[in-house]
Order: sequence, then structure tokens, then C-alpha cells
Amino acid sequence: MRVTFLGTGTSQGVPVIGCACPVCTSPDPRDDRLRVSVLVETGGRSLLIDAGPDLRQQLLRAGVKDLDAVLLTHEHTDHMLGMDDLRPISFAHQPSKAVPIYADEPTRRAVRRVYDYAFVEPKYPGVPEFDLRSIPRAAFDVEGIEVIPVEVMHLRMPVLGFRIGAFAYITDAKTIAPQELDKLRGVDTLVLNALREQPHYSHLNIAEAMAIVEEVRPRQAWFTHVSHLMGPHAAMNARLPAYAQLAHDGLVIDVPDQR
Repeated sequence: MRVTFLGTGTSQGVPVIGCACPVCTSPDPRDDRLRVSVLVETGGRSLLIDAGPDLRQQLLRAGVKDLDAVLLTHEHTDHMLGMDDLRPISFAHQPSKAVPIYADEPTRRAVRRVYDYAFVEPKYPGVPEFDLRSIPRAAFDVEGIEVIPVEVMHLRMPVLGFRIGAFAYITDAKTIAPQELDKLRGVDTLVLNALREQPHYSHLNIAEAMAIVEEVRPRQAWFTHVSHLMGPHAAMNARLPAYAQLAHDGLVIDVPDQR
């Protein structure tokens, strides 16, 4: 399995508009963070997790020409506002194909609301084509790939993470119930949100994220959904253990089939 970090930033991205802090003005390209998204390539399939407002730039930068499915974690705009940029994925096929979009019920309702023009009949030529599919509570199949949903809480809002083989991806979590945490045990590689050093009401900070890493004990952990308040990438990673580091945009990692 190969995982590409398309974006590792918060809803504002980094740099933040109008901010002159040391991170937002850093010359280190690892301090430039687009909104969170990852590409998972496994079993001959390409799965995109989240499609935020930077999607066009992210897919071009990563050289992505096709996708087999999109998994949405939740309905917030930094995770789904780039879905119109999936149009070329549909039109690359002859005849065009509707892109499979997997989401929970609230997120599917949000997709239909935000992209209402994609669902009205008769369809206007050139609109994106989405095949909205529900995510069950248990493991489900995506083009022959088993995906296990992991529900976390973003304050009071349920958000879905995903375990795919020995890889797990969690974003926008503040708390994880014990039965959901159990789904992460035995993973080789864990991606987890870590907003900043200071506590936050709806996101894990770095200390809380490290506590989950120590509980789950993956071989390697990568932190995403990182804000400019975390401090410079290089300085924070120098303080963190080698097995738990901040990810950066463009990072590509290989995950073994089993731990």
C-alpha cells in the first residue's frame, strides 16, 4: 500500500491569510499545508479520503489521473468543498462514469445540498457525476478493498475514520470511544489529527494525540490537520520521537500488508 499526503493543514490552510507568524512566513516548504486529504493506493485501486477546496491543486501536484472511489469523513467544507473538481475523473472514461462517493447519511445530505446541480434532472451538460453510497457500521467493500469505519467525535459531531489493512486514518477527532479505539489495534501505520500544542475544544492537541499513539502502539504514526499554531515543522519534529512525527504535504509512505 502506498499513501500520499495531499494535504495536512487545517480548515484555513497554512499559511493563513494575513498572518505573519514564523510558520506562515517560513521558507520551509513543509510548513505550507493545504487542507487535509490523502490518496491510498492498494490492490490496484486508488482511494481518495476527503475532497476539500484544494483538491484540483492536490491531484495535479500528485499526478492523479483516475480514482476508483472517494471516502468522506464528514460534511465540513474543508473536507468536501472540492468535489466539483472530480469532473475530469468522470469524463476521462468513455462513456463517463459516476464517481463512487462513500459517506454517512448526514454527509450524503450535505453533498446533495451543496452540489444540488449534480443531481437535478435533466442534467446540465458537464456537471459532476456522483454515485452516492452509504457507509455501514461494519466493514464494507470498496472495489474489492475492505474498509473498516472508525467513528470518532469532533466535539459532539460524529466523524468517520477508516482502517484499510494495516493503515488507519483519523482526522478531526477530539475523543475516541474504547470500542472504536479497539479497531485501530494492530495497525502498522496510524495517521491522526494533532492541531497544536494548546488544548482545543474539538480537536486533539499534540499531547492528546501522542497519548492515543502510546495506547494503540503502531509501528509509525503521522500527525495531520496541523495548524500554524503548532510551530515550525522541523522544530516540532525534533521534539517528537521518530515513531510519531508531523506529516507534510507531498509525503509518500509505503505501508506493509501486515505489521
